[in-house]
Amino acid sequence: MSNLFDLVREGGPVMYPLLGLSIATIACGLERTWFWYQLLSQEDRIVHDVLAAARYSLEDAREIAEQAHDLPIGRFLLAPLKLRQPTPETFRLAMEAAGDKEFVHMRRGDKFLETVVAIAPLLGLLGTVIGLITTFNNLNVGGGGSAEQATQAASGIGEALIATASGMVVAIMALIIFRTMVSLQSKQIDYFSEVGSELDLIYRQVWYEPAMSKAGYLPIPPNSNALPSEITSSS
Repeated sequence: MSNLFDLVREGGPVMYPLLGLSIATIACGLERTWFWYQLLSQEDRIVHDVLAAARYSLEDAREIAEQAHDLPIGRFLLAPLKLRQPTPETFRLAMEAAGDKEFVHMRRGDKFLETVVAIAPLLGLLGTVIGLITTFNNLNVGGGGSAEQATQAASGIGEALIATASGMVVAIMALIIFRTMVSLQSKQIDYFSEVGSELDLIYRQVWYEPAMSKAGYLPIPPNSNALPSEITSSS
């Protein structure tokens, strides 16, 4: 720990914001890791239970989704299931709106990490420039110089480069976390789309279309100008 503080002190004042950015980046990475661990370790089971229940009881499927309300997949599946006798269009619209909202939550921290990736190397470069300026201002150029001054100059340049190296390390760390999160988000978008389509088909085929048939509503034949009421009365 003392070596870390010595490194921060030797790197100059720019090292303090870099240290703060590194701590915030690590905290963001840990928080996102816990978020994705909870989601990925439970969502397959939740999806399986909800889809299986939806084939025989929408009420049971809704209760299962409500129990997983603290997870994005639970809220996504619950949005259409809590509606009362929606049309297929309304059913899908509710899923899409819930999915868009959850994707926004999944992207939390992205802007911060992008900012760290952009600003950390610049802060490191700024610290190096400031250190070099200070080092050369302390040199006695007119006095011909000495071995001791040359050693001090080399030491000062080495210390100045600490800021650049630190900025690059922080930026690389933030970039790795950011790219991992983007990859997981992309996979979740595809997964939500697949699950939503399957739930939509179950609702249409198992619940909506049979209900419409029992109520006497039949689909209009292709190339027919007959109104739905005329088709119903003719049957």
